[in-house]
Order: sequence, then C-alpha cells, then structure tokens
Amino acid sequence: MTLKIGDRAPEFEGKVSENKTIRLSDFLGKNNVVLYFYPKDNSFGCTREACRFRDEVEDFTKLDAVIIGVNRGSLESHRKFREKRSLPFEIISDDGGKIYEMYDVKTGIIGERVTYVIDGNGTIRGLYNSQMNYFEHPVEARKILETIKQ
Repeated sequence: MTLKIGDRAPEFEGKVSENKTIRLSDFLGKNNVVLYFYPKDNSFGCTREACRFRDEVEDFTKLDAVIIGVNRGSLESHRKFREKRSLPFEIISDDGGKIYEMYDVKTGIIGERVTYVIDGNGTIRGLYNSQMNYFEHPVEARKILETIKQ
C-alpha cells in the first residue's frame, strides 16, 4: 500500500528511550506531527537536516507541531546524536523497520529520507521525499503547516 496525501496516517508506536514509548495517538487532537525518516545519525546530510529542524523548532511550535525523527539506529546512538546536536525532539528507534514499512519508506544501503506532515486529526497533509535535498525537508514541512494553520 502506498500512502498519499489525504490518507489516514498509520498509528505507530516506538521507543524513544529505555523507559519511554510514543504513539501517533499521543499527539492527535493536540498537535500536528512532522514525522521525518532519515538514514543515519551523525552523517553529513542527516546532521544538517536535524539541525535545521532544531533551529526552527520555535516556528514549528507556533504552528502547533511536534517534530519526531525516525531512524533504524539504536536508542544509544539516538541519545548521543540528540545530546551532541542539542536536538529538542524525540527520535524513535525503529530497529525492526516496522514504522518504515507502515509509512512506505524504503530501507537499504542508504535508506530514504522522507518527511510526513500529519494534521491533528491524523490525516497526511504533506509528503516530501528527497534524499539529496535534506535541507528542504524542514522548509517544506513548515509550508504545509502554514496552510493547515490558515
């Protein structure tokens, strides 16, 4: 099944720390969700993308949005990445690839870079897929959120 704009976002559940799990339903009715999948902690493009989300987190908050990263790396790798880069958002460890599969994000040698914007009702309102334009993912997500806010 291929997800598209207007579809209901699949309910996900993922670990973000040893003792904490988050679900899409935790945010519905309260926030929009920017769910972004990225290939590797601390790689050049992934660091630039994460830092751009970090630097614009206040803008996303004003647009009633939370940012959630998804990656197949370990909880420990994500913890170190978040600390090193002062990332103010959660990163789900999807080591089994279940969330990747639900959201049609391909894995492989590099893996895809995909961002979904999900409104507070759970509807996919935006989808941006670009491996090389990592810096544009936050820009495109913000544009979509601005249209939701209007």
